[in-house]
Amino acid sequence: MRALIFAAGKGERMRPLTEHTPKPLLSAGGKPLIEWHLERLAAVGIAEAVVNIAWLADRFEPALGDGSRWGLRLHYSHEGAEPLETGGGMLQALRWLGDEPFLAVNADIWCDVDFARLPEIPRGLAHLVMVDNPAQHPRGDFALDAEGRLHSEGESKLTFAGIGVYRRELLDDWRRIVGDAPGVDETPPRFKLAPLLRAAMHAQRATGEHHRGRWTDVGTPERLADLDRSLSA
Repeated sequence: MRALIFAAGKGERMRPLTEHTPKPLLSAGGKPLIEWHLERLAAVGIAEAVVNIAWLADRFEPALGDGSRWGLRLHYSHEGAEPLETGGGMLQALRWLGDEPFLAVNADIWCDVDFARLPEIPRGLAHLVMVDNPAQHPRGDFALDAEGRLHSEGESKLTFAGIGVYRRELLDDWRRIVGDAPGVDETPPRFKLAPLLRAAMHAQRATGEHHRGRWTDVGTPERLADLDRSLSA
């Protein structure tokens, strides 16, 4: 399995910390956020990973190199001045991800989920890790039923953790699903992944699991400071 790390965002809610440092390179517990993911990916035997970059893109390779210090081979998917969103970023990264299912993780989260426990081949087009709703996102994202299927609607929604296993076929029909959303006619196209996930759920081709361990969406300087304290304790 190969991996994709979403690291292209501008981190606008993290300013002023992200004015000169991209959010994935901000440190918590003595190392950059993205390094926690690289270590965990290497630990489960993943040998190649793609890092998509846009904001302050020139800071990543000097900090991470070719990935050899973790036993990884890193590829950098440069998206230009403006990020391509999650869907466009994943579409551009497919050239390095091969034909088999791949793991994707948001660089700006911290989670103790065991990547080795995730399915190498999802039952449908996507398998997502879900967590309890944090205070800043009380309504959640998707509902998870007793059979492990995900639904875009439901009474008891959980929050998407930013970790999933995907088949590249999820993007096969992206143009029809996304429609005339802003950015789709640009080169390369810019669009969100969420509409494709909802389409997969509607077709009963998306599964998930409820992770009850630690998870943090590092969206503000305060949350970064809290995470740093907890990891340094």
